[in-house]
Amino acid sequence: MNQGKPGLRERMEAKARELGFAAVGVARADAAPKTGERLRQWLAGGAHGDMLWMAETADRRASPAGLWPDVRSVISLGMSYAPSIDPLALAGRPEIGRVSVYAQGADYHDIVKKALKALARWLVEEAGCELKVFVDTAPVMEKPLAEAAGLGWQGKHTNLVSRKDGSWLFLGAIYTTLELAAGGDAPMSPEPLPEHLGPALPPHRVHCGSCSACLDACPTGAFPAPFQLDARRCISYLTIEHKGPIPEAFREAIGNRIYGCDDCLSVCPWNRFADTARRNQAFLPRAELTAPALADILALDDAAFRTVFAGSPIKRIGRNRMVRNAAIAAGNSGCTDLISALEPLANDPDPVVADAAAWALARLRRA
Repeated sequence: MNQGKPGLRERMEAKARELGFAAVGVARADAAPKTGERLRQWLAGGAHGDMLWMAETADRRASPAGLWPDVRSVISLGMSYAPSIDPLALAGRPEIGRVSVYAQGADYHDIVKKALKALARWLVEEAGCELKVFVDTAPVMEKPLAEAAGLGWQGKHTNLVSRKDGSWLFLGAIYTTLELAAGGDAPMSPEPLPEHLGPALPPHRVHCGSCSACLDACPTGAFPAPFQLDARRCISYLTIEHKGPIPEAFREAIGNRIYGCDDCLSVCPWNRFADTARRNQAFLPRAELTAPALADILALDDAAFRTVFAGSPIKRIGRNRMVRNAAIAAGNSGCTDLISALEPLANDPDPVVADAAAWALARLRRA
């Protein structure tokens, strides 16, 4: 079993910050024992919707040892993408599509993974350990592990909240055979973690108090209770993960959101303290993604879509889902000028796009 040499933890944190990470913490591999039970309950209720891989990888996802039995410590890292403008500012611009803050800059998968691999190489050279790096696509429960490592706490909207970075952190993890001292830089408070979430080791606290701003802000009622999310009602899920027609019950509530939703994050009071100076510069927003015109999105064919969204996380949903989303937003806009952009889409080869366009045309023609 490897033992970290004196000062390794401190030097590792310094190296992580040099590589662009704003937050660093360490947890024992068994530091979130209730994670598997909570995951199974969530899956049993069907709240994961079309995200079938969540169920297929549940055993490996439930604990770090389920994925890699040799892991002893988990290094959790956060890279800030804190916005410098209000993510809700475009709510009153119906002709404009709203893109989630996280997708307005470079693809976080690429940026975070590159930095994780650099830190991993440094650790191997310094300590001779074995390790594995993960960013989002592997069966890893990043948020409970980040909470256990002291980066913050899972708020009532189920996302991680940091006292320094708010909710604007991309999370990555390094599983290692090193036994490192646990903990991070998230201060404690006297408020205990809700019992149904289970204890973390060492104990961490939530700082939500009686605030329900995130729950109240959700346009589709995706939170059946504090600290619980039904993905099937979540606009981020509906516009990104869901491949079929968006249920009509949620279409009007989507408004002009064409990729993701930041409402529950944006209203969190802790985001007032998020320091944009800690933001990784790779995530500065691209001009064409901060306020895209719906007419421009509706006109995209597959080749144009791939050109416009090259280097963006948006590229992974493909042209059809993006145009479907824009058609829904157009139907909500009241902008009859968009009828001419929608009419060709009513005969689109993709039936989901055609359905969304027909729905939008019906609404605009009534208007």
